[in-house]
Amino acid sequence: MSLQVELLEQSFEQVKPQAEAFVNSFYDNLFTDYPAAKPLFEHTNMAKQKQMLLGALVMVVENLRKPDVLSESLKGLGARHVKYGALPEHYPLVGNSLLKTFEQYLDTNWQEEVKQAWVEAYGAITTLMLEGAEYAPEEVALEKPAE
Repeated sequence: MSLQVELLEQSFEQVKPQAEAFVNSFYDNLFTDYPAAKPLFEHTNMAKQKQMLLGALVMVVENLRKPDVLSESLKGLGARHVKYGALPEHYPLVGNSLLKTFEQYLDTNWQEEVKQAWVEAYGAITTLMLEGAEYAPEEVALEKPAE
């Protein structure tokens, strides 16, 4: 995967000083735009959840230049998300909310090439996480997962 590493690193550096507000906004966006996602977090300690999201984002950005490490970490993350009840169709919702949050925080720095870099990165992240979750590509392509 050839990602736009520098653009990803630079844009993430810009939101890092507001990291806590950023993850709060992410969940606000997710629950506002996709109320159906809210029950997934019913029994979740949200303060801890936000720290975990931030940790995952930092891990991804810090390992962009170490694809092997990143790949293994994301597969493990994907496997854990199965236990949390995450389904393939949840991934685009999270992706959309993440992009929306970056747009809010990067403001005028949210240029087309930065957006493209994050769209590609999230696509790669999703692919690896779903591999770790052991969903077959055809399951991911379905409207609803097979019972």
